[in-house]
Amino acid sequence: MLYEFITVHRDDIVARTRDRVRSRPWPSVSSRELEYGVPLFLTQLSETLRLEATATPFSSDAIGSTATRHGAEMLAAGFSVSQVVHDYGDICQAITEIAFEQHAPITVEEFHTLNRCLDTAIAEAVTEHARLIAQKRSEEEVQRLGQSAHELRDLLNAGLLAFHALKRGPVSINGSTGAVLGRSLTSLVALVDRSLSEVRLAASQQRRESISVTTFVDEIAATGMLHAEYRGIRFTVTPVDPALAVEADPQLLASAAMNLLHNAFKNTRPAGNVILRAHAEGQRLVVEIEDECGGIPESKAELFQAFGDRRGTDRSGLGLGLFIARQVVRAHGGDITIRNMPGRGCIFAIDVPLAAGVVSVSQPHRVFATP
Repeated sequence: MLYEFITVHRDDIVARTRDRVRSRPWPSVSSRELEYGVPLFLTQLSETLRLEATATPFSSDAIGSTATRHGAEMLAAGFSVSQVVHDYGDICQAITEIAFEQHAPITVEEFHTLNRCLDTAIAEAVTEHARLIAQKRSEEEVQRLGQSAHELRDLLNAGLLAFHALKRGPVSINGSTGAVLGRSLTSLVALVDRSLSEVRLAASQQRRESISVTTFVDEIAATGMLHAEYRGIRFTVTPVDPALAVEADPQLLASAAMNLLHNAFKNTRPAGNVILRAHAEGQRLVVEIEDECGGIPESKAELFQAFGDRRGTDRSGLGLGLFIARQVVRAHGGDITIRNMPGRGCIFAIDVPLAAGVVSVSQPHRVFATP
């Protein structure tokens, strides 16, 4: 009986399977997969084969139900669907090899049963794995929508309170209350831009056109000036070579740059300085945003992760700005990098291809800044 063979040679099958798992080039292998996943697969398979060998009527869907539970367990344990599929196949190969080496008296029908069980198990495990991932994503989307709604409401409430205080007359529009209103409005603009960018990325909607980098920088600098003014931060914009141009979706790329600027303003100390500059490096455009956040501590996690760690004390927002900005830039054939300057600040750099045929020329160094 095949299930008896598996029971007797269980340790050999597990060891052989682990060797196969370790030697495969893809997908990647985890220690938990070797220590936990492989024996679990084999236990489920052996039990199914044992039940199928009994006189008691046995449901052909039984291993599917077991594999469904297994798919859920593997997802909870951090396994990918590729690992699940390949591990089932590796176990089948190990059983076949050892049975051949041992000249085991296993019938053709039993091998057919083995292959059928594995086929069913793979299908059900993959289906459950995919269902749970879809469910998890759906729950994350609901959470994201809820958090976005809360953020939107908080910004609107702050703006309305400031507006009513200004409307009653005892405070000046140029004072602290006016600054609260200004910060609320500019943050609302950033939230809407981020949301629109996320929707358009998800729908794969891009409207590429030739963009003058000078015009691009001027437009985001104008908005940046308002952010800087309401936060009491000096904002410096260096001049741009007028010959530079990129092929890009202007709304998406501007949204990515504004996300970085907004992040810089949030994390720069009051009266600190944020610098925006753009220049060519070979056939690439580099847009740099330098802040005075004091540097990023080594303890900080991946900043570009969705709902990720924040680098400063300002906890406003969802932790999605940098994540979406990097998605936008990568959709344009580039990336965003960070240069950390401990004790001083950091530089976020957008790097995208220049438009074909662009030739850069040197420009005199001039500076435009907030007062």
